[in-house]
Amino acid sequence: MTYEIDIAGMKRELPLCKVSDDLYIGAFVMFGDVELTVHCAAELLKLAPEYDYIIAPEAKSIPLLYEMARQSGADKYFLARKGPKAYMSGVFEVNVKSITTMGVQKLVIDTADAELIRGKRMLIIDDVISTGESLHAMEELVHQAGGIIAGKMAVLAEGDAAKRDDIIVLAPLPLFNADGTVKA
Repeated sequence: MTYEIDIAGMKRELPLCKVSDDLYIGAFVMFGDVELTVHCAAELLKLAPEYDYIIAPEAKSIPLLYEMARQSGADKYFLARKGPKAYMSGVFEVNVKSITTMGVQKLVIDTADAELIRGKRMLIIDDVISTGESLHAMEELVHQAGGIIAGKMAVLAEGDAAKRDDIIVLAPLPLFNADGTVKA
């Protein structure tokens, strides 16, 4: 089963993946799709509020984060890692549980990045906003670092997230029943 989605004029077929017996989601993965990544970055930048830096959670948003920074001419962007790395000097961390990840994960930035974020307008981006847990964790990281949230953006808003008015998105992504029909 698949679902055809139109993302700001670009169409893709998304495979439907089982989350539970009565819930399926459209699997949206930008990895490897250069054309889609370039397109989505350009379309999001057209809608972006003023900001100083872009930040995104690891990992599926990395190509989008890079491409938005490249297209906008930015020389720096930030990635919230899933855990501390040996090269990090001190960390700011928050816990997050998303619909596509089993168990609780951490999102982490180091103190060097936090210093650069302090007092800056941060644009939080992600590939898909669903439950909003990753987004909330990103907001918490930015606040802990002393940054100001300039805006929140995603390529897709899944399920009830599409009703939110605090996130700029390119397209809604419905949730699905086991037979592939859109959940009401």
